[in-house]
Amino acid sequence: MHHMTAPSTDIRISPAGEGPGEKSLKVEIPVERVSEAEKQATSSLAKRVRLPGFRAGKAPVEVVRKRYRDAIREQLLRQLIDESWKAALEQEKLKPIADPHIHHLKFDDGQPITFEFHVEVKPDLKLDRLGGFSLTRKASPVTDEMVDAQLDELRRQKAPWEPVAEGRPSNGELVQVTLSTLENGEAKDPKQYQVVLGEGRAIPELEDRIMAMSVGETTDTQVRYPDDFAEESKRGQTSAVRVTLNELKRRTLPELNDALAREIGDFESLADLKKAVREDMELEAAREADAELRRQVIEQIVSANNLAAPRPLVERVLSAYARAYEVPEDRLQQFAQEFAPIAEGQVRRDLVLDHVAEQEKLRATEEELDDRIADLAKRRKLEPGQLYASLQKANRLRELERTITEEKVFAHLLSLSTVSDS
Repeated sequence: MHHMTAPSTDIRISPAGEGPGEKSLKVEIPVERVSEAEKQATSSLAKRVRLPGFRAGKAPVEVVRKRYRDAIREQLLRQLIDESWKAALEQEKLKPIADPHIHHLKFDDGQPITFEFHVEVKPDLKLDRLGGFSLTRKASPVTDEMVDAQLDELRRQKAPWEPVAEGRPSNGELVQVTLSTLENGEAKDPKQYQVVLGEGRAIPELEDRIMAMSVGETTDTQVRYPDDFAEESKRGQTSAVRVTLNELKRRTLPELNDALAREIGDFESLADLKKAVREDMELEAAREADAELRRQVIEQIVSANNLAAPRPLVERVLSAYARAYEVPEDRLQQFAQEFAPIAEGQVRRDLVLDHVAEQEKLRATEEELDDRIADLAKRRKLEPGQLYASLQKANRLRELERTITEEKVFAHLLSLSTVSDS
């Protein structure tokens, strides 16, 4: 099978410069190729349009060409740019991280079309030093006090609120109050609030005031609204208010015993619950220590190799964050400034991990993914196929694959350094 197109009709692509993480390519599309694409665009349009006086799809090409000049130009340009991009990817072996931008487009009748692709690519990394660092794994021990505090928290969650008929409120108790603004001695706009005292939800001086009251009492007082108050119009204002303490509720903490353990979960006894709480906390502490160790090794690699975060990559991460947090248009600039260091950190981390995974061939294999899913399924008492399907449906397979790859990369990196426990 011989090629229909002679070399003179081929799209010409030549490098026009590069910076860290970006490349420019000059593209020239010869006249023959342009007119060929124009013929295709015109005839495909002629088949679709209806012109007065002609049956559908039977309008003469000349009439269509005149009448739809702009639509034809747009279609042929789209098609040629698309073809040029495919050819550029192939010829330059690009690894783009986003769609290309098009600059300096020249498109005149009877002339070749010329333009430039500006494209963000994965930067070529040279990491000369990946190991030989001294790292410390800081696992904080789980103390009895920490376990007790956690058990207290569980008791609190199980404690019912019970009304108190008389007495004064104190921290940790639930009050229901009516609050109204005073204007010339008259109470306006009464609103009811429920708040647990001492959690910092209410204005501190108002809390102090409430703690000096008894159930059923009403008092007038001045409050200054803090500068970060929810209602903007009241920020920093001082106003007179009337407060009524309608209701006071206290929690009665249940006894810490085997019955409570059974109520909290499927635990036979308090000892079982304690053991489970301690194991959970130890697991969490180990996870924290591992994450900290990973942060250390990345930090060392970044500074040993003076690794910079390429601007285009940082901008991609920032716009993904902005979408996730639904940042409004007018806050974008401030958001980008505040988040830049986090985004840069993430870019550097990803660059290191991807580079090592590529070089050492540490990407998660199909087999490792299957094993991990079987393992997770067993723990959740599910069929592996069932779990696989639901992960696939939620687009979580890539994430799991990434997790396994990262574990392998970190295991490799840590083997190149000395880790001591603190």
